[in-house]
Amino acid sequence: MTGERLEVQRTIPADAAAIFRVLSDPQGHVAIDSSGMLMDATGEPVAAVGDQFVVHMDREALNDYPMGHYNVTVTITALVPDRQIAWTVTGRIRPQIGHVYGYLLEPAGDAGTLVTSYYDWSSADPHWKQAAIFPVLSEAALRATLGILARTMTRGYPPG
Repeated sequence: MTGERLEVQRTIPADAAAIFRVLSDPQGHVAIDSSGMLMDATGEPVAAVGDQFVVHMDREALNDYPMGHYNVTVTITALVPDRQIAWTVTGRIRPQIGHVYGYLLEPAGDAGTLVTSYYDWSSADPHWKQAAIFPVLSEAALRATLGILARTMTRGYPPG
């Protein structure tokens, strides 16, 4: 971890391709969200850098800013099938924040896949850095999302 990046890891008993299917699916983001802010998503699974989908949010789950219900656009900034996915979020606030969320997937032998979840605000707009809003999500939230991802993989995704 650095002063502008949180990173957590967990070995998940599933292969990287199955985990990647969850992470590249807009509904997968909703399914594994630990913050409670992601209510739904609209769009197709992503396959390339630049692909986008919309997430329908409710900030009341964090009870920090009175934003109510709103939408954000997720834009993929890095994508290597079964290995890496990262994105930035744009919405109605200006200037755009510029933080990045992502996952790295590494084979872990018979144990499954070592999943690294990260949240990086090193390239965030200076306006937001000066506003001292970071980190928006805590390390505990990243860990909780990995726990939900592990549970989701154990139960099978997508749910039937």
